[in-house]
Amino acid sequence: MKLYLESLGCARNQVDSEIMTGRLKKAGWTITQNPEEAETIVVNTCSFIEDAAQESIDVILELAEYKKGGNCKRLVVTGCLPERYREEILASLPEVDVLLGTGAFDQIARAVREPQYSNMCILPDPDLTEFQPRDASRDLTIPHLAYLKIAEGCSKACTYCIIPRLRGKQKSRPLEEIVSEATQLIANGVNELVLVAQDTTAYGNDLPTRTNLSRLMESLANIPVDNLIRTTQPWVRVLYGHPESIENSFIETLAAHSHLCPYFDIPVQHVSPAILKHMGRRYTKDDLCRLFDRIRDRVSDAVLRTTVIVGFPGETDNDFKALMQFVEDVRFDHLGVFIYSDSDDLASHQLSPHIPRAVATDRYHYLMSAQSGISSENNRKYIGKAVKVLVEESLDNHLFAGRANFQAPEVDGLTYINTAKMPFGLKIGSFADMRVTDTMEYDLMGEAI
Repeated sequence: MKLYLESLGCARNQVDSEIMTGRLKKAGWTITQNPEEAETIVVNTCSFIEDAAQESIDVILELAEYKKGGNCKRLVVTGCLPERYREEILASLPEVDVLLGTGAFDQIARAVREPQYSNMCILPDPDLTEFQPRDASRDLTIPHLAYLKIAEGCSKACTYCIIPRLRGKQKSRPLEEIVSEATQLIANGVNELVLVAQDTTAYGNDLPTRTNLSRLMESLANIPVDNLIRTTQPWVRVLYGHPESIENSFIETLAAHSHLCPYFDIPVQHVSPAILKHMGRRYTKDDLCRLFDRIRDRVSDAVLRTTVIVGFPGETDNDFKALMQFVEDVRFDHLGVFIYSDSDDLASHQLSPHIPRAVATDRYHYLMSAQSGISSENNRKYIGKAVKVLVEESLDNHLFAGRANFQAPEVDGLTYINTAKMPFGLKIGSFADMRVTDTMEYDLMGEAI
């Protein structure tokens, strides 16, 4: 029995996909990387924004062709797309046999095989289902890198975001479960753990025995690697923080441990008071400046990453100028820009006036152009310095690609290592030392040492 699974969307989706493939392997399926061989195809979808939903539909239709001319007998669609659009998907995509919402991942092994799972849409309430089973088997996409989901859902009410409806309220995993999974992943050779949630820095606020992210990070930092037959500590990175929930203790914990990446991913979305109010974000530009100053004061090698939204309903030229000035003043190490994605099931849809797409696109390009120059200048400080790199790919002509601890997977630049002066190459998934000899806007280049 061969099965192909296509995982779309964010790192949190990737965790869901890895747990599903783990369940499926346990149930006797062989996971193939070739959809043409598969008897069953699963698409784990994203619908966070319009473009993601459209990509999900395009991929479903593309893979549905294997039901016509290939081995595929069943097409199962899981995740955010069925959760958002529900039974409408079955009507508009008759090629799909089964839909599983975000609260139904535990039914994947039955949905791909059992005859009674046919022309069905299974949508249990995400708030009433188990978040992640203890000791769930996972089939890692990348052997040396693991995303560690520490919470599911979100209890905030940002007007542009559909996640609370798709994933329910925040549900944090017990600290001991996370540490147990992290210990096993490290024992299996993982060299980077990336903590993810919708609001990572709010971790623990909802647990009966309250804990917080700093206690979790302290526990992860103190996993004894000498008991796990290895000599190097893995990196631990945190993504998807929130300005309202970052505590000083978290900043202090990252400052105290060298293998906890000094990487602060804090999406701010905007700085205009009017736009922040309409977004449902409860902070000011001054709050953000104080937060970033505090981080840089306490963590000497701190790396700041953020994301912002342009073209939000009501965004004036002055609002955008304030955002541009803020980006130029803070000089983030990494910046992502999103164009506002509208839908009639979002609270922000009711706001006005809506910004023409062409105007929002121009604002996107202005911000990205400014950040390109900032990133290029920031990177020059690494020239001549030695950095540790997690090696991820072998290229041609003695060249390897990887990431330094100030570069998160997928969203930031890369580091290229020349090994021409070495008698041997580098091992994928291991750490290597490199001296930086040149930089680009987002990437570094250097020689192995």
